[in-house]
Amino acid sequence: MTDMLVKLYELPSYLEEKKNLEKQGFMIKRPIAPEASFVSQWAKKHFSELWGNEVNVAFSKQPVSCFVALKENEIAGFACYDTTTRGFFGPTGVLEKYRGHGLGKVLLLMALEALWNMGYAYAIIGGAGPTGFYEKTVGAISIPGSNPGIYKNLIKKI
Repeated sequence: MTDMLVKLYELPSYLEEKKNLEKQGFMIKRPIAPEASFVSQWAKKHFSELWGNEVNVAFSKQPVSCFVALKENEIAGFACYDTTTRGFFGPTGVLEKYRGHGLGKVLLLMALEALWNMGYAYAIIGGAGPTGFYEKTVGAISIPGSNPGIYKNLIKKI
């Protein structure tokens, strides 16, 4: 999977979509330290141990470099940034039963806005899976020669 580059100074607004999600009963927020194990365990269970590890890194920062979407006290999705390396977006994921509501888009835009507010002009979407989604949503472009990029010598098992 290729890395993608995003201009943070041209992000679309997500406020209307966020309000619509809230009307549907979703809450999107930056979690706090007491919630760390819940988010990390959830990411490991529903996506991968590697992503759970990156969530742990997000919780080592102040403010936490992650956003979560909740529905009826269940985690529906998450998006991290500045975890694998500085200026990187990801990992991110939404439970299959909640896909199609726009959660992924709002989580993406909130995380990218946080990177912009940190002073970055550009962000990298590391190992982007749904490249078409990122192209359409934030105008991301693929970075030539970035596959497998920073993930080249990743330890997966010991």
